[in-house]
Amino acid sequence: MLATAGLAAPAIAQESTDPIKLTLHDWTGQLITTQLMGEVLKKAGYSVEYVQADYLAQFAGLESGDLHVAMEIWETTGREALDAATATGKVENLGETGMLAKEEWWFPEYMKEKCPGLPNWEALKDPACAEAFSTAETAPKGRYLGGPVTWGGFDEERIEALDLPFEVVHAGTDAALFAELESAYQRQAPIVLWIYAPHWAPAKYKGEWVEFPPYSKECYEDPAAGLNPDATHDCGKPFGPIWKVGWSGLKDKWPGAYAAIKAFTLNNEEMGAMITKVDLDGKKVEDVVAEWIGANEARWSGWIKK
Repeated sequence: MLATAGLAAPAIAQESTDPIKLTLHDWTGQLITTQLMGEVLKKAGYSVEYVQADYLAQFAGLESGDLHVAMEIWETTGREALDAATATGKVENLGETGMLAKEEWWFPEYMKEKCPGLPNWEALKDPACAEAFSTAETAPKGRYLGGPVTWGGFDEERIEALDLPFEVVHAGTDAALFAELESAYQRQAPIVLWIYAPHWAPAKYKGEWVEFPPYSKECYEDPAAGLNPDATHDCGKPFGPIWKVGWSGLKDKWPGAYAAIKAFTLNNEEMGAMITKVDLDGKKVEDVVAEWIGANEARWSGWIKK
């Protein structure tokens, strides 16, 4: 299919033929990003292996060189683990993906009738408001539907620090999280949950993000920095880039692949459209990736020329 495959041939002769191991996680966008990068690397002649890995625990494998590339580390939830790993010198930040991350509590617009102080977070402190978000398992406390435990996010710490009458119930999977949102929304049932962007949900459903005190690094590290002098995490989640990360040996073992991964970029709109095709239209990740590659050859062939 690809004339550009020949571009990488001289470099390939000097580079390892071992498979480059890219990590797969448990949300649709990351599967798309990773397989898109992997398939481009295959076009350049590299051997690629996809490895299922825990989002935060994967750093041990990246440090040891057992894993080689993680395509999505979110500023919102992965920054601490990223900084710790890069500080060892065994992991390298390969730059921004071009996508900007937002992860925060989100509620449907219809919940404002039952909790009129929203989106201000202080409305959630009202016992009547909390009870409006309750379920049989949490009443009279409100239920916050969090993402899978492996995503991190410090929601339990925030609830305690801000003295919110809520309990965290974790969805088992990404798919379960959004299936529950769909069900609640159709029934106009109470729900406040972890929503992230880029994703189709904030566009499909009418709702708002809860407005917590602004995030600061100090808020996560120093109790004196926030509203509660006795606790950390008494603020909102950070916003920011989604990063590409690799084993520090990547650039020496596969320099061409290293350059291609650093060159990779997508934006939120592109990713949101691809996630929609998978999650809402029922297409396979592999088919959506193949469609993007077919439509963007001039763009990704530039990545593997670098």
